[in-house]
Amino acid sequence: MTSDIWDAEARRTYSYLGPAGTFTEAALAQVPEARGQIWHSVRNVAEALADVTAGRSDAAMIAIENSVDGGVSTAQDALATVPGLRIVGEYLVPVSFVLVAKPGTRLEDVSLIAAHPVAYAQCLQWLGANLPAHAHVPAASNVASALGILDGTSDADAAIAPPGILDHHELELLAEDIGDNPNAVTRFVLVSKSAPPQSPTGADKTSLIVELPEDHPGALLDMLEQFATRGINLSLLASRPIGDELGRYRFVVDADGHVRDERMADALLGLRRFSPKVTFLGSYPRADRAIVRYPQRYSDDVFVEARDWLRGILSGEPEV
Repeated sequence: MTSDIWDAEARRTYSYLGPAGTFTEAALAQVPEARGQIWHSVRNVAEALADVTAGRSDAAMIAIENSVDGGVSTAQDALATVPGLRIVGEYLVPVSFVLVAKPGTRLEDVSLIAAHPVAYAQCLQWLGANLPAHAHVPAASNVASALGILDGTSDADAAIAPPGILDHHELELLAEDIGDNPNAVTRFVLVSKSAPPQSPTGADKTSLIVELPEDHPGALLDMLEQFATRGINLSLLASRPIGDELGRYRFVVDADGHVRDERMADALLGLRRFSPKVTFLGSYPRADRAIVRYPQRYSDDVFVEARDWLRGILSGEPEV
């Protein structure tokens, strides 16, 4: 057995939504420990997570939220239903688009544009101003729109694609930054098998999925009070149907802080008593590395002192 094979066996494998040039690949490129490792291109979120649970990959990068379109429902539902997974990091990728074509094509030659429907919707203002007479043909993905032009499977004259496509394929750049929202960002998470949480950094986020015990007035408020009464800010609260009957929902929650923080641990205990099902998805460093701020009355020392005070009462110690 050659040393090259031994080296390959020692390397880690990361699954990502491909092919090369996607926004997901750009997110994976931000992971220091993934550099120089094996990157496995997959076709969808379910395949990426199946790679992790089956042990074919050590981790998978998936998109979970977009600042324009909101939560990625397929990813949220998968994390709610596939056991044994943990989010170990999050990464932000600015969303910008380019208009590309076969070499030699000019902008005035374009009348039919291939694009994924979501990407197309985010470029309508630019298209209306610069190519008002164009027609649109849907593509399966942002990268597939451009590959179809190159391999001849698409009749389109040009394609809307991520800028990273230019690093992998010889294409004519007709226009760049054609997205209507210059501040658009997609949030990605790196998912691995269940493992003990990383140590707190002070700039952490905890992700959960919580089901309400029953549908009654104030049920959602009861859940939210588990966080509010402990000084925990929520950066994401999204509902997804459970699917067993109409009107039943689970809630995807991102909370500022770490499970090893006393206030967060106390909130999770409260949720566990309140909810029939709480799924802990992970505590991990925030992508923006912003330090989590909270009032002093919610510091770890306050929770520890309160617990010691109660322990003293139960042991019969005199109060001082």
